[in-house]
Amino acid sequence: MKASEFRERSTSELKGLERDLARELWKARFDNYTNQLDNSSKIKRLRRNIACVKTILTERERQVTSAASKE
Repeated sequence: MKASEFRERSTSELKGLERDLARELWKARFDNYTNQLDNSSKIKRLRRNIACVKTILTERERQVTSAASKE
């Protein structure tokens, strides 16, 4: 997914997506260890998606914090 697609989602959806991606990453790593994973690039893609989601969540938290401190 692209960052713009992640930004369209709500914060609660992103938190759920982060949890799902982490679970999928764990499964992909386990499958890779047991030689059942066909496409090992899936691990890299999942890690990048998780990082993107976490970045967007952090940006939103900082916006809320900065807006609260200005008031």
